[in-house]
Amino acid sequence: MPRRHLRMTGAADCSLGAALRALRTEPGLPGAFPPEVLAEAEAAARAPDWGAREDATDLPFLTIDPPASTDLDQAMHLERRRDGYRVHYAIADVAAFVRPGGALDAEAHRRVTTLYFPDDRLPLHPAVLSEGAASLLPGEVRPAALWRIDLDSDGRAVATDVRRALVRSRAKLDYAGVQRQIDAGTAEEPLALLRDIGRLREEQELARGGISLNVPEQEIVEHEGSYGLAYRATLPAEAWNAQISLLTGMAAARLMADAGTGILRTLPVAPDGAVARLRRSARALRVDWPHHVPYAEVVRSLDPGKANDAAFLQECTTLLRGAGYTAFDDDDLPDPAVHAAVADLYTHCTAPLRRLVDRYASELCLAATAGKEVPDWAREALPALPKEMAEGTRRANTVERASVDLVEAALLERHVGEVFDAYVVDVQDRDPSVGTVHLRDPAVVGRVEGGTAPLPLGERLRVRLTQAGPGSGSVLFAPA
Repeated sequence: MPRRHLRMTGAADCSLGAALRALRTEPGLPGAFPPEVLAEAEAAARAPDWGAREDATDLPFLTIDPPASTDLDQAMHLERRRDGYRVHYAIADVAAFVRPGGALDAEAHRRVTTLYFPDDRLPLHPAVLSEGAASLLPGEVRPAALWRIDLDSDGRAVATDVRRALVRSRAKLDYAGVQRQIDAGTAEEPLALLRDIGRLREEQELARGGISLNVPEQEIVEHEGSYGLAYRATLPAEAWNAQISLLTGMAAARLMADAGTGILRTLPVAPDGAVARLRRSARALRVDWPHHVPYAEVVRSLDPGKANDAAFLQECTTLLRGAGYTAFDDDDLPDPAVHAAVADLYTHCTAPLRRLVDRYASELCLAATAGKEVPDWAREALPALPKEMAEGTRRANTVERASVDLVEAALLERHVGEVFDAYVVDVQDRDPSVGTVHLRDPAVVGRVEGGTAPLPLGERLRVRLTQAGPGSGSVLFAPA
């Protein structure tokens, strides 16, 4: 099963809390912000560079995020047009607070991304900005890059504009609450349109051959006065919201491509060998995949609530490996330029509070729309950005894997020697007696080894826990 950024409470007084604190202080991870960075952030929060901006504070924007989030990058307002829809999407304008070449800018390049742990996070920017002056908090006037994307009645983008603006969010909503309102029919039209536009964009994704994986996620839950792990299927509202972000990333990539300068999120088409291996997994997991049916169509037919479908969805993530960032200038568009899963040009531009590259993508798009030259500071940073982002992404993925491993190991440390019902979700090609199993209860994914027979991919298997505990770093099973 997939892994995700986990959050938990009450871990400070247990062995897991100590292990997580040790993880956050490992070499190579950023520590506290230096005094000069904090001072610059405080000054920027008091006096941001507003510049010339359109006043869009009359639009009733709203944000949709996890309930505890305070670093709010995006706010939206959706409306009908005579022959379609208009998406207003406000993205936090971090450039209004970060001076190129300053201490804050240098620190952001060192951190690259926000790092998430179950009990804490190491932010890209100081909290006075990321959770305060730059965050699109409700009731506060904020500088933003305001996207206006017009769609026709089928959800196809027909016009795009982005400019600097002042915006004010009216409400901070969460996914569960949004889903309840839409399902109950009580959502006002700007929110109710999220379902209509989201579904249309999903149809457009299918038509162009794109794919979004609806993979269940691991999350920490309260369990008999302590904590546990469970799988959570994503809500339709999360997928619809993701389609708005995806739409904006595609529009931004097209703007930069037309202007001749930019940075793209690219993913090569999976090699034939990887697809052939996935087909073998489908057969083993009893997933129907007729030869003439496209991969994307098969994925959309799956039910993540079924164990074998969920296991196959996890296998599908192997086709997404190899994603990276590619910068270009002087109309020298990279080849390939598309993101294979998106099936179009795409870039990251909607999370500048948490990801370095988005600030640059926003700046490039603002210049392209205004017909102006790209600022020197943005153009000069482009060649190094792909490598910086690759290193930052690798570090974030390592932290996420280590965090989940620690939580799983802590949860099971008192159960070494016990036997569990599991499902084999992966088998090594070179040694089929080694692979990965997924436990439903507790929601744990772990390595299995030590047997002599090939593991039955897609089948249930009784396994014995042989290793667990925060000191071990991960759990290990053997066939029972």
